[in-house]
Amino acid sequence: MPTPFDNSFVNLPTSFYMCQNPVPVAAPALVKFNHDLAREIGLDESDFPLEVLAGNMVPDGATPLAAAYAGHQFGNFVPQLGDGRAVLLGEVVGPDGIRRDIQLKGAGRTYFSRGGDGRAAIGPVLREYLVSEAMHALGVPTTRALAAVTTGEPVQRETPLPGAVLARVARSHLRVGSFQFHYARQDKAALEALAEYARARHYPEAEGALGLLDAVIAAQAKLIAKWMGLGFIHGVMNTDNVSIAGETIDYGPCAFMDTYHPETVFSSIDRQGRYAYVNQPKIAQWNLAQLAQTLVPLVGEVEKLEASLSRFDDLYATEFTRIFSAKLGLARVEPDFIVKTLKMMADEGVDFTLFFRRISYGLPIDELFENPVTATKWLIDWQRQTTPEALEKMKAVNPVFIPRNHRVEAALAAATHGDFAPFEQLLAVLSRPFEPQPENAIFENPPNDDERVLATFCGT
Repeated sequence: MPTPFDNSFVNLPTSFYMCQNPVPVAAPALVKFNHDLAREIGLDESDFPLEVLAGNMVPDGATPLAAAYAGHQFGNFVPQLGDGRAVLLGEVVGPDGIRRDIQLKGAGRTYFSRGGDGRAAIGPVLREYLVSEAMHALGVPTTRALAAVTTGEPVQRETPLPGAVLARVARSHLRVGSFQFHYARQDKAALEALAEYARARHYPEAEGALGLLDAVIAAQAKLIAKWMGLGFIHGVMNTDNVSIAGETIDYGPCAFMDTYHPETVFSSIDRQGRYAYVNQPKIAQWNLAQLAQTLVPLVGEVEKLEASLSRFDDLYATEFTRIFSAKLGLARVEPDFIVKTLKMMADEGVDFTLFFRRISYGLPIDELFENPVTATKWLIDWQRQTTPEALEKMKAVNPVFIPRNHRVEAALAAATHGDFAPFEQLLAVLSRPFEPQPENAIFENPPNDDERVLATFCGT
């Protein structure tokens, strides 16, 4: 049965993409297929045989293409980036009425590869599978993993590594950089077409380009606040990695904090700390300002765009305060107490996830602190500001399990050597992040000193 593709992006002007079939691989083998996601989008494994997932066969109805976009990378503008190792097969409309892209990542060289091989190694593919599915289970808007396959071919990085392809599902792959591509070329007609397409696809209730900007700002404010509430650090918040749909996209050197500190950076290429945990909100606003700039030719009145951008701070602060009030089980909103608590956690070197997990379940927190007296004083202060009802709700917002960096790295290292059992086990644990799993309690633990992950790396 042919996959029921219902493609719309291909109807945009040809300046938006280059037609591109995936490049076949030598010996594909299935690592994992996401049956739950397939059912959600109204499909099953028969719609995606191995040859399709590997890029060796183009299914009926597909319109394979590589999308064009530009982007600011660590603040430096690159006028042409584009899908250098990804091919959009097409779109499907699920039983829920939502249109979603199906993309193969690591599908070979494209027009936009800029000298790269267009391939992906097994480690980055499984990292994105693990972390994106964990984010979904944690309630964070995100692209998702439909399948991972090995290619039977090595990719050359610092050393040869097993190659792989990720089948990714997204509300769309429209980015801030998609708009920047056409703005850099002063193509107003293309900007108008893209803005209308994005508005109709994601925010049909919005009015015009200004309404689109307002909707994207609101979606990004909520998304970044969710990241902050989980101690998640994206690592490469370039404008080409900012989804117009408000999803987390492109899991390269991402990581979750163990010990809380606002200046935490994991990305090996973020040497100046531009994308540190604490900087994520202001970088999000900076990225949105780049989107606003591309809409000047459509809106005309810069003051209106600036007014929209100015709302980000309040939208973000409101959502951040709501999330941390829920995490702390506060009876009423107390921003000062939230700030005080986070400062204490940083000063004491407290594990971010364990702290909230333990107060949710009434477990001791003394051992998390360098000075246990500080913990005792904080508990007395905190207990004055919470209620039994709020405490019960805390369990639904404070996860027991996150993708601990050392666990992720161990699973990827094993997979690189052909052992996928640790990947499967970790994925199963992370699919139920808010449930205590006594049989998997070891996955709650922070790393020992010799297990700490100090740097994470892009998969390119």
